[in-house]
Amino acid sequence: MVPPRVVDLGLDRRLVDLDFRDTEGLVAAYLLPEPEGWALVETGPTSCRSALLRGIAAAGVAPEEVRDVLVTHIHLDHAGGLGAVAEDLPRAQLHAHELGVPHLADPTRLVASARRAWGAAMDRLWGPVVPVPAGRLHALHGGETIPLRGGSLEVLATPGHARHHLAFYDRGLRAVFAGDGAGVRLERSDHVRPAVPPPDLDLAQLFDSLERMRRLDPRSVMLSHFGPTPDGAVDLDRYRAVVERWRDVALVAARERPEAGYIAGRLQELDARDPSSDGGDRASLVSGYDLAAQGLLRYFRNHGDLPGG
Repeated sequence: MVPPRVVDLGLDRRLVDLDFRDTEGLVAAYLLPEPEGWALVETGPTSCRSALLRGIAAAGVAPEEVRDVLVTHIHLDHAGGLGAVAEDLPRAQLHAHELGVPHLADPTRLVASARRAWGAAMDRLWGPVVPVPAGRLHALHGGETIPLRGGSLEVLATPGHARHHLAFYDRGLRAVFAGDGAGVRLERSDHVRPAVPPPDLDLAQLFDSLERMRRLDPRSVMLSHFGPTPDGAVDLDRYRAVVERWRDVALVAARERPEAGYIAGRLQELDARDPSSDGGDRASLVSGYDLAAQGLLRYFRNHGDLPGG
């Protein structure tokens, strides 16, 4: 079996392509060198477990050398495999936002929510979601620092996409590992797709989090979907502008007809008019219009933006 692609990012940092849905360039994990061992950012879903482990091996890292695993948030495409890979990385301590920790230790509600969203495709897309060993699971709040070779990793609380969202700033690489906090921008594409799903999307917090990351003046933003962006802080500003356009179009549509399907159609029309769109729809494999419409509609209702809301 051919090992997944491993990309050198400089300063001994590596990207591992998890071949999600047997497709390159959709979901990334990152290996960062610690003084004694390695940190892993994101596990991807359990369906990518084999690809992750083969990628770690292809990067020249033994499983027992992984000492810390950090996830940006608990959505299944980022952390669904954390419980499963815990047994494969026996010396690793596992880290997530404090609000996500209970749902990783007992994923019953997390799985039920995902099954409502994905239905029959749930198991095929994400694989089994198993509890994360509580004794190895540590809560992050934001403000923590993890030593790296050639720098350090600063933990940032970045709510908005979800209440339990984190980002990680690598001071050596001058890069921020943004999870879904800076959207979706696939390889070899300038097209940016908002990541604005339910259930707890908060646009005001999302914009504050973008500003928090921008103030660090990163040279690059490392996206989970997918890889490094070229312009750092400029890309964060650009993402805000794209989210604002989607918000405005979705709000007009929601006031016309407060139905997710209708709003999704209007968002798809907007996206098709974007000059950077290549006419393909690979981004929908990780960030679909329907979920964005559901997230924005719920946000508008919760914030009183709709008649009777």
